[in-house]
Amino acid sequence: MTNLFTMKIKILCTLGPASLRGDVIRALEERGVDLFRINLSHTPPEAVEPTIALIRRYSNTPICLDSQGAQVRCGKMAEGVTLTAGTQIKLCAEDVVGTAEQMTLWPASVFASMRPGDLVHVDFDGALMQIMDVASDHSHAQAVVLDGGRVKSNRAVVMDPPPSLGPITDKDVTAIEIGVRLGIRHYALSFASCAADVELMRALIPEGSTIISKIESRAGVRNRDEIIDASDAVLIDRGDLSREVPVEYVPYYQKAIVRQANRWNTPVYVATNLLESMVTQRKATIAEMNDIANTLLDGVHGLVLAAETAMGVDPVGAVDAVYRCIKSFEHTSMGSILEEDRLGRLA
Repeated sequence: MTNLFTMKIKILCTLGPASLRGDVIRALEERGVDLFRINLSHTPPEAVEPTIALIRRYSNTPICLDSQGAQVRCGKMAEGVTLTAGTQIKLCAEDVVGTAEQMTLWPASVFASMRPGDLVHVDFDGALMQIMDVASDHSHAQAVVLDGGRVKSNRAVVMDPPPSLGPITDKDVTAIEIGVRLGIRHYALSFASCAADVELMRALIPEGSTIISKIESRAGVRNRDEIIDASDAVLIDRGDLSREVPVEYVPYYQKAIVRQANRWNTPVYVATNLLESMVTQRKATIAEMNDIANTLLDGVHGLVLAAETAMGVDPVGAVDAVYRCIKSFEHTSMGSILEEDRLGRLA
């Protein structure tokens, strides 16, 4: 088992609109961020090379390309689209600007497996729809809105029953080829479902590269042993996992996966909602500090900031908050902190 109080806790930082600026990238490097993550779910292939060039202009921090993987998403939506229960909507394989009457789902291959009665849920608190009819050429489907909600662009979609999707998309392959050409040596595999998925990714990258397999689905949890064994590191994405399992079970899956990875000496990271409040404000909540503390005590090797640094109001402040948590973890134990409090040394 890893010694929790001697290992170096890493910070993986997702870059996006709020942080893809020279001054922010430089400030994050100065704070010792260990890995910059480019999320291919939100980065088109043509933007991969310019994004890598921008990061390297201001930092020597290693870069990780995080695949889109086996997931369904909606397409671009107009501003302020809200679906109303009882209305009908056309789901399209072609690219359209989404409205209350029509929206795109991709990849287009999901329409081949759709059947009347299937459920389609957009985002965490978005709309729930039920398929009524599917076109014979699989170009579109008609659905009825069961539960209304707001729908934003490029949001994750959960389908019940789930469609059969390949672990690596054509977009991923293109981006990985660019990464390999530019000397990227860190890759994350989204929605890893088995060891074979990991090996598919490994076949695309140079020998000696690092694969971080993301456990964020029922299949990933079910096959976690073989995924951990086949990977250089694993990442628990609590957000996507909570779309497939009841949210109240996610903390226990986290503890079980971290424990297993530590037994096998495989680095394990945790992502999603670490500092969700800091997406819109500059101060973290006590609950978030408590969650990070418990995550560190679970035995993780690193923490992953996503929306906090990609879209948040203060990406550098979010990293500072995590570092303060790590510092307190590394320099205290329950016994010593209670003793310092007794002696009046805590501010």
